[in-house]
Amino acid sequence: MNKVKILLVDDEEDILEMIKYNLEKDDYDVQIANNGELAIDIAQSFKPHVILLDIMMPGMDGIEVCEALRSLPDLQNILIAFLTARSESFTHISALESGGDDFITKPIKPNVLRSRIKALLRRHLEYTSNKSASEESFGDLLINYDKFTVKVNDTELVLAKKEFELLKLLASAPGKVFKRNEIMHKVWGTTVIVGDRTIDVHIRKLREKIGSHFIKTLKGVGYKFEY
Repeated sequence: MNKVKILLVDDEEDILEMIKYNLEKDDYDVQIANNGELAIDIAQSFKPHVILLDIMMPGMDGIEVCEALRSLPDLQNILIAFLTARSESFTHISALESGGDDFITKPIKPNVLRSRIKALLRRHLEYTSNKSASEESFGDLLINYDKFTVKVNDTELVLAKKEFELLKLLASAPGKVFKRNEIMHKVWGTTVIVGDRTIDVHIRKLREKIGSHFIKTLKGVGYKFEY
């Protein structure tokens, strides 16, 4: 079985060495980058399964790096966990809205890091394997679950990973009302705390891309998919 590949991005050398040592002890294939530009270059050739990405870096910060990675078709579905010493809620919201899957607070504890990576990989495996059909159409909307692509009227759209996951969830049961808590748990997992604003922003972006008529709001309850 091939090793899980992890790209570690941080501008502090001691943190890079400590985390790399612990990850390699768990038999992960690890590469490192000490700035955002290098991280993007390495990611395109290394194709990691997981990126551990520091938020506060000189030059391109972690959020800018995440947005750049999510704009590249081959890297849209990589798991990205932010490393941050900041506890402000707006920082966490910005990180998740940029396309992040999780955040891990510094100082990094090896046992916490290990469990969060395993949870991310487990959630991703469940997400990618819970659809039996590889492709479904809903009127002029076509979703390919194997290729992670979405087309409207044969025009391919660029969706961020969380936007795709959110669309997949809603489209899995047309007409069903998904409550906010259910959306939070199934798209962001139970280890990440997200607020209503994060969900609303992703819904708004989805509507802008696929058309507002597919997703209906039930005020105070949640959202449903219709076509």
